[in-house]
Amino acid sequence: MVKEFENKNQWALILGGSSGLGLASAKKLAMHGCNIIIVHRNSKVDMPAVEQEFAQIKATGVDLLSFNKDAIRAEKRNDIIKLIKENLGDQGKIRVLLHSIAKGNLKPMTGDEQSSLQNDDFHLTLESMAISLYDWTKLLFEKKLFATDTRIISFTSEGNRKAFKTYAAVSAAKAALEAITRNIALEFAPHGIKANCVQAGVTDTASFRMIPGHEQLKTNAMSRNPFKRLTTPEDVANVVYLLSKDEASWINGTTIIADGGEHIN
Repeated sequence: MVKEFENKNQWALILGGSSGLGLASAKKLAMHGCNIIIVHRNSKVDMPAVEQEFAQIKATGVDLLSFNKDAIRAEKRNDIIKLIKENLGDQGKIRVLLHSIAKGNLKPMTGDEQSSLQNDDFHLTLESMAISLYDWTKLLFEKKLFATDTRIISFTSEGNRKAFKTYAAVSAAKAALEAITRNIALEFAPHGIKANCVQAGVTDTASFRMIPGHEQLKTNAMSRNPFKRLTTPEDVANVVYLLSKDEASWINGTTIIADGGEHIN
């Protein structure tokens, strides 16, 4: 296996990397020699399983830093970046910033006040799943932690333009995430930074299983997909890896669809 990131003191910072697409991407990049930083939010009950996953990353021979803190809160973000800078020193740089935060409200627009989507639900979801990408990008840039050829990657979904019941706040966040990613691609390009979205097909992750009616979405996706299967986290991690390679340096400001052709049917 080619380990193109090995011995270069290059790091991938993954926001939301303890499960799903973020974790799969961390494992893939680690296999190719990239050191890993994971910011995650897990309870004490979940941590034994999370630590087992992190042990697999360490077993590849790379360095791993992990922070069980809220990536959305400004004070926590500042603390984490300070610790990252201390650990990386003057030579270590972040080659990949991967945004994989799945924290949003899944409520219908109609119903009583407690069960239906409210203004605050939109704000929380947009802050977590879209605006936080810019917050992290701006602060890492100001702290001079990015490499000369950094790749910023965020995860979107087909809900960016299609309506699903209970998905309104997340759908708005995905559309905003794509807009923010495009503008990062434009405005940070003079500094060697490239930014792209990956639109994954329906993937059976813990966050997907929180969507009301997810079983129906799953069945529908399998029937639409030319390969008659769901997208896996590993499928998406492979695309993240490809976008992180030197050869992908001219891909900027776009959305890569990684769903096996699910979207065409």
